Amino acid sequence: MSLSHPSSSPLRQRLRPLGWLAATYLVIGVITRIALLVMTGKGVSPNPLNYLYAFGVGAIADLVTFVYVAWPLVLFLWIVPTDRPRVRSLVGWVGWIAALLAGFGLCWGLLYLKWQASLHEVWPLAILAIYLLPLPALAYNRRSGRGYLYGLALAMLFGLMFVGASELVFWNEFGVRFNFIAVDYLVYTTEVIGNIRESYPIGTWLALLAVGAVLVLWLTRRRVWRRDEGSRFGARSVLALAWLVLSVLVTAGFTADMKDRTDNNYVNELAGNGIFQFFAAFRSSHLDYAKFYRTLPQDEAYARVRKLLKTPEATYLNDSPHDLTREIRHSGPEQHLNVVLISVESLSADYLGVFGNKQHLTPQLDALSRQSMFFENAYANGTRTVRGLEALSLSIPPTPGDSVIKMKGNENLFSLADIFNDRGYVSEFVYGGYGYFDNMNYFFSHNGYLAVDRKDYPKGAVIHHENVWGVSDEDLYTMALAQMDRIHAQGKPFFLHIMTTSNHRPYTFPAGRVDFPQGSRSGAVAYTDWAIGDFLKRARDKPYFKDTVFVITADHDAASAGKASIPINRYHIPLYIYSPAHIPPQKVERLTSQIDVPPTLLGLLHFSYRSRFFGYDVFQLEPGRERAFPATYEKLGYLRHGLLTALEPGRKMEQLVPDFATGDATPAHPVDQALVDEAIAYYQVAANLFKHGELARRPEDSTPVAPLPPSAPAPASPASADSAR
Repeated sequence: MSLSHPSSSPLRQRLRPLGWLAATYLVIGVITRIALLVMTGKGVSPNPLNYLYAFGVGAIADLVTFVYVAWPLVLFLWIVPTDRPRVRSLVGWVGWIAALLAGFGLCWGLLYLKWQASLHEVWPLAILAIYLLPLPALAYNRRSGRGYLYGLALAMLFGLMFVGASELVFWNEFGVRFNFIAVDYLVYTTEVIGNIRESYPIGTWLALLAVGAVLVLWLTRRRVWRRDEGSRFGARSVLALAWLVLSVLVTAGFTADMKDRTDNNYVNELAGNGIFQFFAAFRSSHLDYAKFYRTLPQDEAYARVRKLLKTPEATYLNDSPHDLTREIRHSGPEQHLNVVLISVESLSADYLGVFGNKQHLTPQLDALSRQSMFFENAYANGTRTVRGLEALSLSIPPTPGDSVIKMKGNENLFSLADIFNDRGYVSEFVYGGYGYFDNMNYFFSHNGYLAVDRKDYPKGAVIHHENVWGVSDEDLYTMALAQMDRIHAQGKPFFLHIMTTSNHRPYTFPAGRVDFPQGSRSGAVAYTDWAIGDFLKRARDKPYFKDTVFVITADHDAASAGKASIPINRYHIPLYIYSPAHIPPQKVERLTSQIDVPPTLLGLLHFSYRSRFFGYDVFQLEPGRERAFPATYEKLGYLRHGLLTALEPGRKMEQLVPDFATGDATPAHPVDQALVDEAIAYYQVAANLFKHGELARRPEDSTPVAPLPPSAPAPASPASADSAR
């Protein structure tokens, strides 16, 4: 009696490539996690439970993502006939093309009804239509079908390997899997692709990935295709329908934050899947606060914020519970000094020698800390440039999802420039790159500023160095000085907000400036420091220097990753206010939020004005009321009294005791509910005001405000207002 293995069913034969892809994808996932784990170093302690969670939950995340990844192959296996092409005549081709166009139109129509999607936004559907176009002309068992399958397998394998390699680069920069930053970068392909080309040997890497993909496919080719002995279209249609149902269930049942079950954010990120998290971030780029976060009754939220924003120098104009307009009154006269606000790209506090750095990267800034009003405990709002610009121009807490700078309806908001413009200033936003990036030019030009960027550099201007992000900082400062000269010659005061770019990958800068290597973060920081010193040196020779206030801070830190979901040390930034003739040098130890910069600056100038800012003049604030708003694109932080409250989508909340040195955090016990309610009130009201157009500038905001009379109590002096964090 002979024994023989029963032959596989035709449908199982047809599904063989799907099994190959699943196995290959899982292996790529494991290799990627191992590489990311090695890159994390001491961020993940050598605990077997950490590894079990990262790789076990990670395998589940990969399988869930595979449901989406496999769709190109599923469509091929479903549509392609077994032995004879289905479309072989002109009539057949016309019918198939008509079906594709009808399907495209139907999908577009549904997307338009749901989200008012434009043709520009649904163009990826055209890629799907092009992919589907040749399939009915193929036959699975013929050379045409087999060749197309191998080509598809190679393309998908290369794509998955490319994604894995991209995740290594992204992790090296941000310490996380793909998230909202990757979504944002996808919009600005010129800058991003240029940055990659200037930072990495991309041609070599792509060639190595291509060779690797070909080699893997060759070694596993017998697992990719097997002759189909007669699978039927009906049975394959059942499979396609089941895959569709599975996709719907996965979409409805899995979210990107389900993996976040440990106290170590690195472990949580390792347990995720970059592709899944990318599309989750894409879906959550616009988060409606009231829909996704904890809320208070609206009247209670506004009442809390009105109470929190009341400071000694501020008086509400009316008793309307939802109006935050206040008169800010200082003892006059106002000092209409020129103001230069520099937000420096990625200038983390821990790069500075004054904060303990031993690399001697910032001799100019370290010296400046002794000549300025220097804030030792300033904290950024977020981890992106637009968050810093938003805080410094609008003085509002960060909104969930996109920054206000990138949202629709962000025109004519109440801004810092408006207050200067009311006093005859010329306000400009000066940027070394192209300001269409992150919608910067549009935002600033519609909110009181004249936008000046790379395209405005005069022909023949000397450019010492430039890369994909912009001209070098020294060339940016040359442009800024020219703008200042021009405005001063007109007899007007100026307010310039300058945004630098040199301290950004690929970290290139003019040769011969500093003794640090090109292409390194240390070199970029050292050059940034040199350029600031050179700028101030050149400015000292200007006739307007004596009557100019220089405010220097960071847009955000250089890194955002840590064990905690909001690692507080990654938000610590320097803040200088420098004007030798008007502001005496001193150290300010008070906790200071990035949104406190505008009102504090205006207070130092003794301006009296109407305000709807959320920030404080820290020198008018009673000790103990300091707070900051460190946030990610979906986790909204509130730092006060040494506790960090974080609001999260799904109406979740956590309260932590942060370690300001390491960024680690432990759960707070018991939870301080008063601080939770304060956090909710701030974020809820800020989001609600923007949503309903109530952050807009009003004509009456220009109404002059009388200064405090001479007999009134003098405002607190900067020297007496210090208090510890």
